[in-house]
Amino acid sequence: MAKADAQETTVMQALAKWQKDHPDQKASEALEVNIFCQIPFIKKMDTSLSTLQKCEKLSLSTNQIKNIANLQGLKNLKILSLSRNHIASLNGLGPVRDTLEQLWISYNAIMKLAGIGVLRNLKVLYMCHNKVKDWVEFDRLSGLPLLEELLFHGNPLQKSMDKKTYRSEVTKRLPQLRKLDGKDDHMRLQCQHQFKRNVSLIHNLQNDV
Repeated sequence: MAKADAQETTVMQALAKWQKDHPDQKASEALEVNIFCQIPFIKKMDTSLSTLQKCEKLSLSTNQIKNIANLQGLKNLKILSLSRNHIASLNGLGPVRDTLEQLWISYNAIMKLAGIGVLRNLKVLYMCHNKVKDWVEFDRLSGLPLLEELLFHGNPLQKSMDKKTYRSEVTKRLPQLRKLDGKDDHMRLQCQHQFKRNVSLIHNLQNDV
């Protein structure tokens, strides 16, 4: 492995620190590993991540990572936290396409959502305060059939319109959402409630016939 720059922490070094702080656990056996906010910062997701074969939740937030990479060995990963880094692309998520349920990637530099569509089991996406500007990119989220919670505020697209228009457009594009920007989707819930009432009325009318 290449020698680390004096101004960065490698994943291997961060895992060694984690191991020292958790003497009763092996990183390779741990279900949750937090190596966020390293000093100096982690700048690369290197191949040392492949040792975390049983990890279900991995946090690499608050570092200086630019690219998502080397997730091949994380066969059980369900939650990935990469918030507050320098990430501009969602490429590199393919290896966790079958297991990842939550992606936390707020406060990065993401403009394009190409690469998100591989996450067919994703339920929660936190990506507020990125750089998504248009509905063309946002509409890539419609390829996530199980998505039910989204944090998106702070993106230029959201800031370009009033709150009512924004929520209406998001609901139209992602009707399955249960929660948007930390709030229950009242419009969707009202429609669902009304639908149930209509079904109940029809059922009662049929019984009266």
